[in-house]
Amino acid sequence: MNFTIVYNHPYDKSFCNALLSAVIKGLETANHTYDVIHLDQDGFNPVMTAEDLKAFRDKKPIDPKVLEYKTRLEKTNHLVFIFPIWWELMPALTKGFIDKVIFPGLAYDYTNVKNTRMKPLLNNIKSVTVITTMNTPSYLYSLIFGNAIKNALLLGTFWKLGYKNRKWISYNKVKMVSQEKRENWLLKLEKRFSKL
Repeated sequence: MNFTIVYNHPYDKSFCNALLSAVIKGLETANHTYDVIHLDQDGFNPVMTAEDLKAFRDKKPIDPKVLEYKTRLEKTNHLVFIFPIWWELMPALTKGFIDKVIFPGLAYDYTNVKNTRMKPLLNNIKSVTVITTMNTPSYLYSLIFGNAIKNALLLGTFWKLGYKNRKWISYNKVKMVSQEKRENWLLKLEKRFSKL
């Protein structure tokens, strides 16, 4: 199976980076192929310009990095996102990836002339997994902040596009838990991806 990991964290000693390593180890154990789109290292520009919006209307993306990502996504079966939750949302680079790559004519089209129902164009992608870190307790994130990532990404993006196999793995209170617990999380994640 081919995996594409969309990774967004600027600090190479972050827990997100440790999660990325665990996912890669698991995939290598299972002999899966993988590609890492490292948005920070790529210098990806998340800003939707006037030219990008015209391209959105015309269903023809123009950002060279987006076109590169399209080619890479056409080879994947399982899409994985890894990023921290800052102020209850994804970082700007991840949001920009959604805005500029999950794009009409690239990732989806419409099923009728009224432009109300969507259909995926990247039919090779069979599943999406979102892996996040945050310091907010899970019950507060759900009850007070309304599960913003679930609503925006798993439902508002990938459910709309018709992807049925969607998972969210959330690591909460990361700064507050013990090193032993973090290491246990990493081992479980590696094992999970080694069994896919």
